[in-house]
Amino acid sequence: MTATGAFFEQLAAVGHEPRLCKVHGRVRFDIRDGDQVERWLLDIDHGRLRITRDDGPAGTVITVSAEVAEAMSRGEMNGLAGIARGEIQVDGDLGLALRVGRLFPAPPDSRRALPDRGR
Repeated sequence: MTATGAFFEQLAAVGHEPRLCKVHGRVRFDIRDGDQVERWLLDIDHGRLRITRDDGPAGTVITVSAEVAEAMSRGEMNGLAGIARGEIQVDGDLGLALRVGRLFPAPPDSRRALPDRGR
């Protein structure tokens, strides 16, 4: 199984994500590998997650290459940086895409502790 497949399977197993408790919407990931497109549809209902391999309609569609999806799923790439570099295309609600992007593991350099301010 790919890291991307494992990531989505893990989300499906969790079933509820408290960070999305105020979110209602559908996000489809179109993952391109040459001429092939793998699709994952994430249906969010106030934190409840339902994930299918459907190509149904979604308010937000995120299109990435298989390489970028793998890097994000392994925590090697930041989604916002990928959008800025044009490696990730978002069609629809960018705010929703950014919130969903937080579900992916954070790259190691973003986990640095904040400096101690004497508190």
